[in-house]
Amino acid sequence: MDRRRLDVLPVLDTPFLRSVSQTPLRLWSGALVVLPVFLQAPWVRIHPFSASLFTIVLMAVAIPLGWQQQPVRKDMGALLLGFSGSWLAGSLFWGWLRAHPSWHLPIEALALPLAITGLGGRWRLGCTFYLSSLIGTALTDLAMALTGVMRFWPAVVQAPLAEANTLLNTAAASLRHPSALLVMLGLAALILGMANQMHMRSRRPSLHSDCWAVAASVLVTTLMVDGLFLLMALLQPALSGLI
Repeated sequence: MDRRRLDVLPVLDTPFLRSVSQTPLRLWSGALVVLPVFLQAPWVRIHPFSASLFTIVLMAVAIPLGWQQQPVRKDMGALLLGFSGSWLAGSLFWGWLRAHPSWHLPIEALALPLAITGLGGRWRLGCTFYLSSLIGTALTDLAMALTGVMRFWPAVVQAPLAEANTLLNTAAASLRHPSALLVMLGLAALILGMANQMHMRSRRPSLHSDCWAVAASVLVTTLMVDGLFLLMALLQPALSGLI
């Protein structure tokens, strides 16, 4: 009887326990996607050099945490390390190259080789966070390029506040065109479809199930942030995050 219980209980309990353990990972991942909007964006405009140096602080916290044996601390350390890569890339681009949208994705991808290499090791959650953030960035830039909004980018980020408001509002208004709406809806559906597939894979017992949960959370949160930026650009351009 005891042996049969041992055979059956893991099958019954594992999905529930796995979904519970992934909840903090999903919340942390989503929070780390949102954090730059409120902290990094204003900071990097005022003093990009100190914002870039903050990467050292993030890594100084992340690496010791990542070597802890306690699972929660270990996971948080890995996520912070991946976040530090995104933070550094964002600081470099928005601090010095923000008027050159063609450099956005290459700068964001600076840590790509390290992230791919680290997928099979201790830091795989952080590597997953970085890679899924990069995918979200790439899809966002693709949407801006396909809808024609990208052409407004240099002028918006370099214009005085009063002019930037008008330019950004014009750019957002151009998205009301049917073709632009179709592009946005199509890419939104693609992101949600990818996130759903990742979520389903996260529920299967495997070494990388937590990674799939992190990736799904990052993509969904990225879509939500993009939607908020679009709404703010239409209602109050100064709060959109671009100016």
